Amino acid sequence: MNAHYRPFASDWEHQATVRTRPRRVLEEDDKLIYPLCRQPLVLSAGFVEHCPQWRDFVLVQTFYKFINDVVIFETEIVDKTARNIAKNRFSIPFPAACRYDAMTVVVDEDYHALVALDFMQQTLEQTGIAPLELPAAIELSRAIPIAQAQAPTHLHDAVELICVAIAENTVTHDVAAFAKDDSVKQSVRGLMADHLADEGRHAIFWASLVRHYWQTASDEDRHGIAQVLPVFLQHYLTNDLQRDFDLLLIEHLDISADARQVLQAQVSALTFPITPQHPLISNIMGLLRRSGLLQTPCVAQALSAYLPVPGSPS
Repeated sequence: MNAHYRPFASDWEHQATVRTRPRRVLEEDDKLIYPLCRQPLVLSAGFVEHCPQWRDFVLVQTFYKFINDVVIFETEIVDKTARNIAKNRFSIPFPAACRYDAMTVVVDEDYHALVALDFMQQTLEQTGIAPLELPAAIELSRAIPIAQAQAPTHLHDAVELICVAIAENTVTHDVAAFAKDDSVKQSVRGLMADHLADEGRHAIFWASLVRHYWQTASDEDRHGIAQVLPVFLQHYLTNDLQRDFDLLLIEHLDISADARQVLQAQVSALTFPITPQHPLISNIMGLLRRSGLLQTPCVAQALSAYLPVPGSPS
């Protein structure tokens, strides 16, 4: 591990946003607080026809959910795994350099959560729109325990490591798209860019740890993990929680019963099949390839439904 692992502690000292960024302040301008393209409800024909005046309310509430999701992701999931690695409480042993870097990840993630909560409070003060009841879990909160339950007990930490690595790599892709949207307030884009600066480093860190584990895993353990990866992806990439939140949003719009039914039908019909064309699948497969998992026949076979057919467009 020491021969292949490049510590990033010195990079962290000079680049970590907790050390280098000033506080971001939400502007009072006409730009959006959340990208239209990331909330299909406001772009739907029924919404445009029946209640376009509710657009900003829906976008603010969706931003609150996004912030809440970030806080859950950072403090309840990534923080837990990184902290256990840093304190040598993980069943997979890692050298001191990895454990030190893991603690910088803990600091980064808790700082991201702090900044997110600051933005939520700034948004409330500026708009006067209080958040609706926000979900107590995110897809990852559910997907990891479900995947672990399908694996032998001694593989639970390994499954957790791989799942967190997948999530950290997909959130980097997600945040990058957010940060590039010119229609969004500059401070919000700056928040996302700051987050991205740290998450890029984290993505490399988690991929390195997965690669280290996979090189030492037995064939039996590799087969066991291969079988649970499709289960994890099925629950991680679902849009059920977002759909439920959108339906809750619709209940709080002051619109006619007929308009409400139209919107509910549109949201309920919206699906995102988990195929090779899913926007996050290629990103996930890239991580698994870089980490050495996809080169393992049992993993490639288990995930064959998510891989492009040779000779077809990816």
